Amino acid sequence: MTDFQDKVNFIWTIAELLRGPYKKEQYGDVILPMAVLRRFDCVLAETKEEVLKAYEALKKTGLQNMDPVLNKISKQKFNNTSKYDFEKLLADPDNIASNLRNYINGFSKNAREIIEHFDFDKQITKLNDNNLLYLIVSEFNKIDLHPDVVSNTEMGYIFEELIRRFSEHAEAGDHYTPREVIRLMVNILLNEDKESLTTPGLVVTVYDCCAGTGGMLSVTEQYLKELNPGIQVELFGQEINPQSYSICKSDMLIKGQDADNIILGDSFTEDGHKDKTFRYMLTNPPFGVEWKKAEKFIRKEYEKEGFDGRFGAGLPRISDGSLLFLQHLISKMKQDEKGSRIAIIFNGSPLFTGDAGSGESEIRRWIIENDMLEGIIALPDQLFYNTGISTYIWIVTNRKNNDLMKGPVRTGKIQLVNAADFYQKMRKSLGNKRNEISEEQIQEIARIYGEFRENKYCKIFDNEDFGYWKIVVERPLRLNFQVTDDRINNLYNERNFQKLAESKKKGAAGLCEIEEGKK
Repeated sequence: MTDFQDKVNFIWTIAELLRGPYKKEQYGDVILPMAVLRRFDCVLAETKEEVLKAYEALKKTGLQNMDPVLNKISKQKFNNTSKYDFEKLLADPDNIASNLRNYINGFSKNAREIIEHFDFDKQITKLNDNNLLYLIVSEFNKIDLHPDVVSNTEMGYIFEELIRRFSEHAEAGDHYTPREVIRLMVNILLNEDKESLTTPGLVVTVYDCCAGTGGMLSVTEQYLKELNPGIQVELFGQEINPQSYSICKSDMLIKGQDADNIILGDSFTEDGHKDKTFRYMLTNPPFGVEWKKAEKFIRKEYEKEGFDGRFGAGLPRISDGSLLFLQHLISKMKQDEKGSRIAIIFNGSPLFTGDAGSGESEIRRWIIENDMLEGIIALPDQLFYNTGISTYIWIVTNRKNNDLMKGPVRTGKIQLVNAADFYQKMRKSLGNKRNEISEEQIQEIARIYGEFRENKYCKIFDNEDFGYWKIVVERPLRLNFQVTDDRINNLYNERNFQKLAESKKKGAAGLCEIEEGKK
């Protein structure tokens, strides 16, 4: 196995051994935690004996928290004090289930928690009952995942490719974000700051409030380090699904990031990064998912804290919490000279749903009137594995560029880019994913966005173009004599002026309808 793709293919052959007791969509329940365990095993192999000796010595001292000392010896941010490794597990076939549990329990808390959230103990029982456990451990032991053979970056690729393959069989609501879409988001997000990001010793923070398996964080870190090898990138995330959280956290641990920056829980009700701010934020929140479970908490924050909380601009309809995620991110913007930038994927709903005065309209109005909406990019359809619907990238910032020396003046402007035709057909469809964006097309879309010039794919509007007044006009009953429309309207206006004034509501126009004229 000469490269990471060979290793991915080999691991996939191991997954096929599960056929029968497991359905295809369940393969990941076994293969992902086993891949994590094998990587951990290889990473710790070099220092394993030293750690065990130190552990025995430290037990005699009565030291309660040994991890800082043992981590220093392991040269990692985690350790394992079990006498077992993969080789020793295979030396005792009759007791492999109990010994594997002993091995997992030997990990330091941060690593052990990852395996626990995979709910892997249940799989150990199932595999053992079906006489598969020894075989699966044996097959994984054939893969050399030592750091001198597989770098952290390469391991990330292996992990992401496995996740991609398993995601093809995921639940319909689980919209795994294709890597080319993330690369486009990152290109657009960092485009304005490319020059300043090459500063030596720069520290940059990146946050994803719906981190999933960590793909957006990983791609952003990779892009930044390619741009500036000396940059320090600190990744932060939160994820509500325990398995996705485990994958994300293990990926961070494998790559040497601080895995404690990844939090398990609902970003709305259990904000794991309360009072923190971040330079760059990007996310792909679930499309059209209701927020009823968190309604009580969100309404309380909205009513009691207003703009001192996260949802001061308003609450969208209960059936779609998309604009709540955007407000959550906006609340975490830095208020210094550089400010923050956000890239977020939405379906069409946040663009146009909500009448004047509704929650959605008021949120859009607040964002536009505060000059935070920089641009929207319409993506091709059929890009995602589990949905064929059209999607859009919103770029939001609290520091629009207004310096001609550094780039186009964006203050007071909103850019719309139609990239719906920038795709190529895939040779083989993956679920609903029939299209993909090539690297050349990513660069072209980024160029069109960065140039900020009108052309067949790009339109630029003033913020005011998206505002509108809605006026309710009630036509009077037909009269028995002829009268001009002007007279009717004048009569109506004189008699109903007060009612008319009360019915006027200001709103933010449906953003995708702007080219057809204001509402």
